[in-house]
Amino acid sequence: HVSDNHTCVKTKHDETMAIFFTSGTSGSPKMTGHTHSSFGLGLSVNGRFWLDLIPSDVMWNTSDTGWAKSAWSSVFSPWIQGACVFAHYLPRFEPTSILQTLSNFPITVFCSAPTAYRMLIQDMTSCKFKSLKHCVSAGEPINPEVTEQWRNKTGLDIYEGYGQTETVLICGNFKGMKIKPGSMGKPSPAFDVKILDVNGNVLPPGQEGDIGIQALPNRPFGLFTHYVNDPSKTASTLRGNFYITGDRGYMDEDGYLWFVARSDDIILSSGYRIGPFEVESALMEHPSVAESAVVSSPDPIRGEVKELIHLN
Repeated sequence: HVSDNHTCVKTKHDETMAIFFTSGTSGSPKMTGHTHSSFGLGLSVNGRFWLDLIPSDVMWNTSDTGWAKSAWSSVFSPWIQGACVFAHYLPRFEPTSILQTLSNFPITVFCSAPTAYRMLIQDMTSCKFKSLKHCVSAGEPINPEVTEQWRNKTGLDIYEGYGQTETVLICGNFKGMKIKPGSMGKPSPAFDVKILDVNGNVLPPGQEGDIGIQALPNRPFGLFTHYVNDPSKTASTLRGNFYITGDRGYMDEDGYLWFVARSDDIILSSGYRIGPFEVESALMEHPSVAESAVVSSPDPIRGEVKELIHLN
């Protein structure tokens, strides 16, 4: 119940609205600050162009409430677009329950992590989603094999999106776009995304480098303002005029972005840079492999070697 004496506080667009915690490869989680305009404008792009939401839609996002993604796709983006938010209490992820819910309720837009989609396709038999029309995926790269199996079973594509707690949506596969299996899609209209070398120079199509967003001289609305109480960490994210995501990838001739790996996940073996995700995707194409993971082990000669873990 709202008090009759309640009055709204007048705020400016560049004042902090929300702080989200984001983990790193080491140390304590960082506090990521976002402004009112960051969420008002940044998340309107997310809801309108990637989630493709309109007021008649019913949106279900399965992200745990501990993720910033839950706030973006379960609250802000649907509300900005005037869509209905569907909520379902799940103590743990149960594929059967998810599939039954999609079949029994008028959910039109569904968002879940690639791991969830992999689990769902293994349990699917004759499910019919009468209302579902748009499926999106985020949180980690999705294997092309998974998207193909989902399409074969449902007739629907999975539109992958890529972003961070610091950025919201960086790029995605948007409705009406040709989907290139394995690609994260094209840059969000909110950002100028480039592939950079170690000196901050923009690399040509096809060359691997660090994924960056132009942050200077005018910081884009969707990009976080700073890590709270950590100016040195905030400054370390900049390379020249660009915010460095910490992810590596390349852009093809058509402007599609392709993920290679986190900067600290790259396997160096005999002078070659090996992205674990690419090897995992190849393993997943084999019908006898249900799940796969690729990690590195020290090698006195080659520096690192790949260790393959698979479940039959």
